[in-house]
Amino acid sequence: MKTYKLTVATPNGNVFEDEVVMLTVRGVAGELAVMAGHIPFVTAIKPSDCKIELENGDERFGHVEGGLLTVSNESVTLLAGSFCWVDK
Repeated sequence: MKTYKLTVATPNGNVFEDEVVMLTVRGVAGELAVMAGHIPFVTAIKPSDCKIELENGDERFGHVEGGLLTVSNESVTLLAGSFCWVDK
């Protein structure tokens, strides 16, 4: 599967930066799933759980306390007010 560079950043620094297959998170208009090749856009993120799917098939889960999601042709950046990893 195609991958893209995902960065999850907080005021305290980057908490994640790697190649991923998909990011799932809740935007202001509902649930979003971003995969490689997605059309560029910017949206606000609601406080919610998110899922990051890695190239090797592993999944990581986190909780974001709102923020901004920026999708460009080359990368995706999630700017979060705060972010913590969640065990599932």
